[in-house]
Amino acid sequence: QVQLVESGGGLVQAGGSLRLSCAASERSFSTYTMAWFRQAPGKEREFVARITWNGGMTSYADSVKGRFTISRDNAKNTVYLQMNSLKPEDTAVYYCAVGRTAWGTGRYDYWGQGTQVTVSS
Repeated sequence: QVQLVESGGGLVQAGGSLRLSCAASERSFSTYTMAWFRQAPGKEREFVARITWNGGMTSYADSVKGRFTISRDNAKNTVYLQMNSLKPEDTAVYYCAVGRTAWGTGRYDYWGQGTQVTVSS
């Protein structure tokens, strides 16, 4: 069974940092686009960042540009999200997703269960 397991969430003060990790159970995901999304209470899920299979290209939501960095380690089947200068509006459940054709189609095949990030003011 395919699994994506997120970790690294928690409570942090505004201006602080967190690093999220998402470990994939399948080695084949090293050829997939990987991404992070988030969903705040009462809001729709939104795109945060994505990275191509080899890390050659990345893209970010405007709201996190310059503060968040996505990276991956294919040897570990893991994608990371380094979050700096956190703001209370970054509070959400963060989800990892993978998709074979996602970079071009926006379609993600598998999703993790999410990890809570709470930023206090």
